[in-house]
Amino acid sequence: MRASRLVQLLLFLQTRGRTTAAVLARELEVSERTIHRDVEALSAAGVPIYAERGPHGGIQLIDGYRTRLTGLTGDEAEALFLSGLPGPAAELGLGTVVAAARLKVLAALPSELRVRASRLVERFHLDTAGWFHAGEPVPHLAALADAVWEARRIAISYQRGDRVVDRTLDPLGLVLKGGIWYLVATSEGQVRTYRVSRIVSAIAGAELVSRPADFDLAAYWAESISAYERDAPRVTVTLRIDPAVIGVLADAVGSQAVRAAETIPAADPEGWVHLRVTADWPDEVPSRLIALGSRAEILGPPEVRERALTLARRVLERHGVL
Repeated sequence: MRASRLVQLLLFLQTRGRTTAAVLARELEVSERTIHRDVEALSAAGVPIYAERGPHGGIQLIDGYRTRLTGLTGDEAEALFLSGLPGPAAELGLGTVVAAARLKVLAALPSELRVRASRLVERFHLDTAGWFHAGEPVPHLAALADAVWEARRIAISYQRGDRVVDRTLDPLGLVLKGGIWYLVATSEGQVRTYRVSRIVSAIAGAELVSRPADFDLAAYWAESISAYERDAPRVTVTLRIDPAVIGVLADAVGSQAVRAAETIPAADPEGWVHLRVTADWPDEVPSRLIALGSRAEILGPPEVRERALTLARRVLERHGVL
């Protein structure tokens, strides 16, 4: 594993001082060419290492360079490496920075903690995207991250429904939710949230903005999510459904909605269950329920049933069945 070898190389140089590529190659059981590549990798990661060629040359760290961490427990070391998300970091333009930081932290850990942290990296991997979701294109994310970090006003063009609108924003933060990036910013004195994938263009200006001293990004996001879930329009639908497709129903209307569904006692000739389910966004519910096919029947309300039947007829017409 290359990261482990780089740590060994760094530790060797810290304890032994100046040495040659040949000695390092023998010590780490690799070729001298590999040693030179690893030296370049450490240098690119910001480690002050240099090599001099020639009969009196050698490889060494700048005098006085040490990596030290004190007071870090085993659980803290594991949590630190579990928190690293290479995908989102790369999207922010920080992939190499995160990799370099993890390398330096790993080298600074005592040997016991280094083994535990390395084992965690080998055995656990975090993937924040859902199944069959390749991730949304976010070509302007790095520019937005720079504007957030430097507190610079930014002009964006934003895809809003069927039109593009222009906005000038004072950026406050970026949030990754369910594999989707959101920009939190003030516009015309109001704090608003923008889906980064819908930003068509983003140009940061030279003007610095003042971040509200009392603004808490995590608190704002928690309140925003709570308000969204509380105020989202809902509709209650009564279904008779084949128990075998309850999982498909959860995909269609949400697992939380299915868990909260009310079971209606009823004698059913096919042994199906009758449920009363409350789902978000009424306009989308009929098309989502059609995904259940012939394994479910919408009993009510009438407007949801009629809308689903209308959509089904249109599908049949499109395929020349009607």
